[in-house]
Amino acid sequence: MKAKKTEPNETEPSGYARESRPEKVVARLRPHARVLAWPTLLLFALAGGTGYFFGNLPEPWQNATLLAGAILLALLGWLLPLAAWLTKRYTITTRRIIFRHGFFVRTRQELLHSRGYDVSVRQNWLQAGFHSGTVLINSGLEHPLVLKDLPNVDLVQSTLHDLMEQASTVMGSRRQEQSALSEESAFWGRR
Repeated sequence: MKAKKTEPNETEPSGYARESRPEKVVARLRPHARVLAWPTLLLFALAGGTGYFFGNLPEPWQNATLLAGAILLALLGWLLPLAAWLTKRYTITTRRIIFRHGFFVRTRQELLHSRGYDVSVRQNWLQAGFHSGTVLINSGLEHPLVLKDLPNVDLVQSTLHDLMEQASTVMGSRRQEQSALSEESAFWGRR
């Protein structure tokens, strides 16, 4: 006796079509690390200046003030920009774009490829030299989704175009299948 093969249900209990392929991460991105160049130079200058002057000042309280000021400037000038850079994350999957940012208040925005959008790239001369740029994604909403200073911006733009085209092809074929099923299963007869 052969076991009967059952096909998986193509629709969720809510009536929406189930994603036939699992969602995969295409890219995880952050803004270009070039934004950390000035804070790092500041950190080196602070370390050099503090190392040179510490212990050479006449009063002990002046040495302590110098050290406390250097630590405070290092926190404000290097650690805060580093933390701000680390909190911005862009994730591109096969189904959507996820934009997360924020340190104390976290914000998460998502945009499905199947909804369709316009992708434009803006570069200044410095970004063009580093092959980076800002990607503007306009989905028809009031404010476009802005992915600032991404590395390999041309690759990101072409990948987004390919994913959006693939999603629209999948959605179109699903709509055709659903309309064919609804025509065949009409209760009172065919349309």
